[in-house]
Amino acid sequence: MKILNATQIREIDATTIASEPIASIDLMERAARKCYDWIRRKLRKHKTVKIFCGMGNNGGDGLVIARMLAGTGHKVIVYKVLHSDRPSEDFAINEKRLQGIKNLHIETIADGDAMPVIDPEDLVVDAMLGSGLSRPLEGLLSRVVMHINAAHAVVVAIDFPSGLFCEDNRENNYKHIIKADYTLTFQVPKLAFMFASNDQYVGQWFILDIGLDAEAIRKADTKNHFLQASDVRSLYRPRRKFAHKGHYGHAYLVAGSYGKAGAAVLSAKAALRSGAGLLTVQIPNSAYQVIQTAVPEAMCMADDHPQIVSGLGNLENYNAIGVGPGLGKHDQTTRALKLLIQNSTVPMVLDADALNILAENLTWCGFLPKGSIFTPHPGEFDRLAAKTTDEHDRLEKAVELAHRFQVHIVLKGAHTVVVCPDGRCFFNSTGNPGMGTGGSGDVLTGMILGWLAQNYSPLHSCLLGVYLHGRAGDLAANRKGFEGLIASDIIDMIPKAIKTTV
Repeated sequence: MKILNATQIREIDATTIASEPIASIDLMERAARKCYDWIRRKLRKHKTVKIFCGMGNNGGDGLVIARMLAGTGHKVIVYKVLHSDRPSEDFAINEKRLQGIKNLHIETIADGDAMPVIDPEDLVVDAMLGSGLSRPLEGLLSRVVMHINAAHAVVVAIDFPSGLFCEDNRENNYKHIIKADYTLTFQVPKLAFMFASNDQYVGQWFILDIGLDAEAIRKADTKNHFLQASDVRSLYRPRRKFAHKGHYGHAYLVAGSYGKAGAAVLSAKAALRSGAGLLTVQIPNSAYQVIQTAVPEAMCMADDHPQIVSGLGNLENYNAIGVGPGLGKHDQTTRALKLLIQNSTVPMVLDADALNILAENLTWCGFLPKGSIFTPHPGEFDRLAAKTTDEHDRLEKAVELAHRFQVHIVLKGAHTVVVCPDGRCFFNSTGNPGMGTGGSGDVLTGMILGWLAQNYSPLHSCLLGVYLHGRAGDLAANRKGFEGLIASDIIDMIPKAIKTTV
């Protein structure tokens, strides 16, 4: 699914109105009906609904919602925020339609007016401003926003929280943004939804399909996408009857150090559960029995050193290489990684300490095999790319770094994003807070390695790995809850995640 900016959304609205054809007032009715249906499912009957409407079309949506809710017996108060002298045409039409409706009261809020009382039991609907805002709120609108936020009532934002910018909020005033519990956005997600810094303003968000022109959306040019099950399903290649392990690749995993053999175990299991035909794990000598016992399906290459990986095995006959989980940064390990990069001819998945070593030796990135993949968490990425100021800055630097080194970067987070060398970004739709636990990243590394070994392209390996990692985590959380979830639970659910997705 595409992530579009405010200008593109306005253009698609206009195309829909012209090509369907449908009057703009009727498209507003359709969008508001979707919001009304959602609110009705969430609404407790004893609540008063207080709808704050701006003077534009977002406010017009709010007026239609008010009419529909009042028409089904809910007590509704509309607050018309007079931040402009001229309402939009559709706003004015819908304001007239409110006349004479029972259970509905309209008040105005102008400069200098006292703010209305908001009870914590009220349901507040924010319909003041949509996604087209380009400068921070001030004056009357900022006062209303701060008043709503201070009330601690449940807030539902229509299309977009008032005060938030659609994409880059680095120049915004965060004190003047609605803190929504729920955001009901139209047709496509917005880039601002993907960043942790905006979570307290967006809350839980839901995409409402309002029937915008599908061809116009298809033609819209964007580098930002929201990864869903249908995308992953289209990438998957079913196995053929006479296939054997040789058809699904031989993966080589370099991982572990004294006290961190578990990272190698988790990555190895995840690679095999993701379908790699064969797996060889190179580990310190002291971890040999651990791997042979915990992952008997894997072959082992025990390092001469008892506690660290200090050298390399024969690199022939591997289809993909994973390196980093639990590896450590010892001098001998650093030299071994340098040799691995210099001698590898197949794509590599680099994680954890492999990335920390690279951060201190960035010139080595120029020798990485074609199709290599970085899987950093934010801290590891900041060591690679220098300290970032926020998530938007981090995304920009990830795009630059992916292009500079011609690698795919899997930047981990609530909406893990796969950044391509050509600048395309794929934000993940699966996953949950329970996955914020030690070893979860090691599992992801193994999963991507498993798909890469099967000769999926680097991009497709990233998309499959990231989506199914989150999906497995969601299935595990359904059983264990967030607090009780551990990395091994994710591995246990990989087969079900694959089966229920593809």
